Amino acid sequence: METTSFIRMILMLSFVNISVYITANPTFSNQTDQIALFAFKDSITEDPLGALSSWNTSVNLCQWHGVKCGRRHQRMVELDLRYQRLAGSISHFIGNLSFLRSIYLQENQFRGHIPPQISHLSRLQNLNLSYNTLQGEIPSNLSLCLDLRVIHLGKNGLVGKIPAAFGSLSKLTSLYVFSNNLHGTIPPFLGNLSLLEIISLRQNNLEGTLPESIGHLTNLLYFGIGQNKISGTVPPSLYNISALENFFLISNQLTGSLPSDIGIMLPNLRHISVGGNQFTGRFPASFSNASRMRSLDISTSGFFGPVPVDLGRRMNDLKRLDLAFNNLGTGVAGDLNFVDSLTNCTELQVLGLSGNKFGGVLPNSITNLSTQLRFLYAGGNQFVGNIPAGMSNLANLLQLGLEGNRLSGSIPFNIGMLQNLQILSLHGNRLSGSIPESIGNLTQIFKLYLFDNHLTGCLPQSLENLKGLQILYLSENNFGCSVPKTIGLFSSLITIVLAHNSFNGSLPLELGALNNLEELDISNNDLSGELPMTLGSCLKLEVLLLSSNSFNGSIPSSFASLKGLVELDLSHNNLSGTIPIDLQKLSFLQKLNLSFNNLEGEMPLKGGFTNTSVISIVGNGNLCGGVPALHLPACPILESKKQNNRLGFKVSIIIISVGLCLVILMFVVAIYWKRKPRKAPSETPLGEEFLRVGEEFLRVSYDELFRATDGFSSKNLLGVGGFSSVYKGILQQNENPIAVKVFNLEQMGASESFLTECEALRKIRHRNLLKIITACSSINFEGSDFKALVFEFMQNGSLESWLHTSENTTSKLNLTQRLNIAIDVISGLEYLHHHCKTPIVHCDLKPSNVLLDEEMIAHVGDFGLAKFLTIDISNPIEQHTNSIAIKGSIGYVAPGKKFIYVFKIMFYYIILELLG
Repeated sequence: METTSFIRMILMLSFVNISVYITANPTFSNQTDQIALFAFKDSITEDPLGALSSWNTSVNLCQWHGVKCGRRHQRMVELDLRYQRLAGSISHFIGNLSFLRSIYLQENQFRGHIPPQISHLSRLQNLNLSYNTLQGEIPSNLSLCLDLRVIHLGKNGLVGKIPAAFGSLSKLTSLYVFSNNLHGTIPPFLGNLSLLEIISLRQNNLEGTLPESIGHLTNLLYFGIGQNKISGTVPPSLYNISALENFFLISNQLTGSLPSDIGIMLPNLRHISVGGNQFTGRFPASFSNASRMRSLDISTSGFFGPVPVDLGRRMNDLKRLDLAFNNLGTGVAGDLNFVDSLTNCTELQVLGLSGNKFGGVLPNSITNLSTQLRFLYAGGNQFVGNIPAGMSNLANLLQLGLEGNRLSGSIPFNIGMLQNLQILSLHGNRLSGSIPESIGNLTQIFKLYLFDNHLTGCLPQSLENLKGLQILYLSENNFGCSVPKTIGLFSSLITIVLAHNSFNGSLPLELGALNNLEELDISNNDLSGELPMTLGSCLKLEVLLLSSNSFNGSIPSSFASLKGLVELDLSHNNLSGTIPIDLQKLSFLQKLNLSFNNLEGEMPLKGGFTNTSVISIVGNGNLCGGVPALHLPACPILESKKQNNRLGFKVSIIIISVGLCLVILMFVVAIYWKRKPRKAPSETPLGEEFLRVGEEFLRVSYDELFRATDGFSSKNLLGVGGFSSVYKGILQQNENPIAVKVFNLEQMGASESFLTECEALRKIRHRNLLKIITACSSINFEGSDFKALVFEFMQNGSLESWLHTSENTTSKLNLTQRLNIAIDVISGLEYLHHHCKTPIVHCDLKPSNVLLDEEMIAHVGDFGLAKFLTIDISNPIEQHTNSIAIKGSIGYVAPGKKFIYVFKIMFYYIILELLG
């Protein structure tokens, strides 16, 4: 007995000694953690910010970047590597960090599956793997981490269902799985997790109905299921959760109506978004009691009846009110009486009233709305009367839409006081008078829609101040006078539509200076004179409509230079002479109308002239030849033509000889070309916040981009960068694929990157620089700012993917392709450095930012870190740099001229990879 007691005492003393040794030697106690973290580091393939550079044996583990240890045992309790741009997979050794309580790996580029070994972390409370590119199913054994409070797996590519085993996580307070590819139904067990405060399931493929059990969650603050396929009605019990602050049901298939007392039952509501469903019924008058409301969106539904006059009486914090596309209003005076109460909403930024049945005159109270108002949409209603002159009080307006009403009178003379205005839509009304001179003060505007009104007079001279104007629609009015020569000053113009007016005189030669012009429609006017040869300089023209005027003379041969021309209509004029033979080289031509002129001679026989379904030549009595389907008489054979035929053989011999000489000469020129800077190739179209669809430019909204990318689905994710993610998409109005670059505005520097890229792309046009189609700066369904750029989709991906393919793949570049890519990159960079008004240095040149189109032509992209070089006039020898953000992926950012040399190192790095 005494022996047993002695042994127990010895063992206890030994245990105490070991514990003291472990506590006094943290290196011994956290050795397991160190081994696990080294394994974690080995799974990282990219660490551009050097986040793991301190992870080595010379530094105590607890001092490593992103590592936090407990005070008692010096064991790791937190791993925080958020926003580090790390790429690679998450090592399964993470499951050996047994003391871990928090994992924060969001906003990186982790791929692969979520390691099921995380379930070994019995102390884990917070798991955040959001905004990565993780795939596979959510491990069901995470339910073994019974202490979990927060699960954040949003914005990945996860599939499968929400694990039923999560029903055992009784301590869970937040569940984020938004923006994945999850399917199945919303599990009823969520209603049993009584501590839940946040449920975010939006942007998945969930279906079925809403579980009644959700109404049991009395602590619920945030409930977001938008952009799914949920059907049925909303369980009444959900409206009893008085704590609810954020209620997002947008874009589902829900039916029924909203309770009339919803504003009383949910007194803490801050954000409610139920638009894009099949709700009907009257607008709930009780919303006027929701004094904490910041965003109210019931758009694109079936609500009807009047809007309560005291709606905004208590909503002092309201920022967004979207009632668009319903059946609200009665079409008579008084429909907008509720606007009076909105003057109390001093934070209001967005007011959407479009597509309803509101009638009467626009109340003067609309001019007293918050000076922070940025977007006012009231188009597609039944408003009458004048546009209130006091509208100029809304000095911060970016977009004003009053189109599609019955407004009359003149455009307010002080419209020019809205100096921040970017888009003005007044078309489809009954406005009269002339365009006021003050419109020249709208120097920020780039879209001007005034068509389908009764406007008269000449175009004001002040229009020449609108240097950034890109879209100009003035058709279907009564404008007279001539087209001003100053129109050539609008270097940014992409679309000009002046059709169905009374413009007279000749077309100014200055039109040829519009290098970005893609559509010109001046049909149905009183224009005369000859067609200007200079139009052939508008190399980006796709649509040229000059019909129903009195133009004379011949068709300019320079039109053959318009290689991208899709539609050409010169019908109903007095044109004479022959059809230029080189027009048959317009290979993209889909519609050609030369009818009712005085054209003569032989019809071309190639190109678009072989497709009789796309050409019309009636009313020209002296045409001959052409393809048989045109049924034209044969052309007389002239003697000179016979002589030319006899010389054909001799000419062919001469051509072949000259051709051989040219081949030899090309080799000589190639050597010379390598030593001489090349001229910038032809420019490519540039646009901001609009997209060409068919024959018109349309506004691109957040909702359209959302649908185009299937809800920014991870299956369409092309890549993730430091400030943004890129998705593949297809707009409903356009069958061509696009790439949508969405900026993560929650990350510091993302907004500056967006501005820098917009500024850079605004200044450049080149076939070897990635073509931007549109830009979108809007607000998403949750009321947050949204910024994105839309580019042409590059079918062959990035140069990086071609250079680093596996050995067993056939996707290899041959020597010719590599040389062509190098030349393309050189051409793009030479343009940036020597042919821009302000030279631009890319600052982030690498293979992943060189994209290849269908023909393997290289395009340099990603200008978010671009740098502009300016010359000091007082000291022209010294160059200065200017940029919003100057961090690049590689290289040292040097000042002045030295910066150029550092940038060249980046380029040489690409060349070495191409030739390696």
